[in-house]
Amino acid sequence: MTAAARIKSRRGNLSAFDAKVPRTYRLAPSKLARAQKILGAATATETIETALDMIVFRRELLDGTRAMRGVRIDSGERKG
Repeated sequence: MTAAARIKSRRGNLSAFDAKVPRTYRLAPSKLARAQKILGAATATETIETALDMIVFRRELLDGTRAMRGVRIDSGERKG
């Protein structure tokens, strides 16, 4: 399963807010090709969507980490 497929499966169905719209961007072809290869994406669109999903997920991880700051986590192992 590609990185894109894993992230897409996490997102579930698209809402009306996530409807796809045509856009035009000026991107360096070499940078896009490198990202596409790293992500295992089939198309430029899939590459861009996966990269954006990864940025959103990174924010979620950071927010969750900040929320857990100071929380003691018990490993569940008993000493003795």
